[in-house]
Amino acid sequence: MKVVFRKHLQWVVCFAVIMLVGIYYAFIATDRYVSQANIVLRSPEIMPTGFSVSSLLSGTSGAGDLLLLKDHLESVDMAIKLQEKLDLRQHYSQPSIDRIARLSDANTPLEKFYRYLSERITIQFDDYAKVLRVRVEAYSPEMAQAIAQTLLEEGERHMNLMGKRLAEEQLKFIEVQVADMAQRVEDAREALLEYQDAHGLVSPTGTVEGIFTIISKLQAQLAVTESQRSALSTFQNPRSPEMQRLTSEIKALKSQITQEQAKLTMEHGNALNRVSAQYQTLEMQAKFALELYSNALIALESTRVEAARKLKQVSVLQYPTLPEFSTEPRRLHNWVVWSLMSVFFFAIIHLTRAIIRDHRD
Repeated sequence: MKVVFRKHLQWVVCFAVIMLVGIYYAFIATDRYVSQANIVLRSPEIMPTGFSVSSLLSGTSGAGDLLLLKDHLESVDMAIKLQEKLDLRQHYSQPSIDRIARLSDANTPLEKFYRYLSERITIQFDDYAKVLRVRVEAYSPEMAQAIAQTLLEEGERHMNLMGKRLAEEQLKFIEVQVADMAQRVEDAREALLEYQDAHGLVSPTGTVEGIFTIISKLQAQLAVTESQRSALSTFQNPRSPEMQRLTSEIKALKSQITQEQAKLTMEHGNALNRVSAQYQTLEMQAKFALELYSNALIALESTRVEAARKLKQVSVLQYPTLPEFSTEPRRLHNWVVWSLMSVFFFAIIHLTRAIIRDHRD
């Protein structure tokens, strides 16, 4: 009997392992309840050029945002938040839980608690459907559901804070720019009004154009008068009353033209061409400042819309379930897996021992 026992020791140990695992899963392993939730991220699709009901109802979701959310849900920070809200250390270390499955101590270090929690919370990203599938195991149905619900709430809050932080910084910068542009427009407008008041002209450019029109008319009238005098000089005496009248008109027209031209190009004082050039510069600066201010306002509204668009909403496809019965551990499945692994392992040992015996012989 001893010889048989020693010869088949590995199979005895294999049978003992299978029996121990069977006893554990049949009588000792504590039931675990599973709560599941399926979620996607949505953000409002609002176009800056216009608002409509359809634009508010439509939405976008991205794999990148979902992966960021998955990483946060699996982070140490999330484990700390779950502990603060639900006291998971106390829940997972209850004396009623079997020693193999329970957390070793309610005061266990954060690193060990995080590793343990990672085995109880599983988050999978469905790349095809762009959905996060949350699976939580706990030792009571209410706690499993509470953990899943907290994950959803904290995840949505984190994504909103992350999006709002960048949007608020952009918004503050644009608001400062808008204030500066508004002051610039006001300064340019005041400079233009002061210049108009100083020269007593509402529109120097219009005045210059008016003088050019007058000069053109005077020159045309001068040309007509000179042609008339030239025609009369062929048959009248230069001292005749008609010739003297035309000569006087020509002198008066030339004098008027000279005066009007002097208003435009006088060397000293407020020449209208200089006044008009300065006025055009000020007017152009005012228009440019107004255009910049208008663009800044558009950018401000676009940034506000972008801030609203960056708000993320966790859209729940399946709300965290309240388990009615335990689904973990899968007793028969786990026992069969352990049994097969034990058989394979000890079969390898048996073959190894047989090879060693053959070589000795």
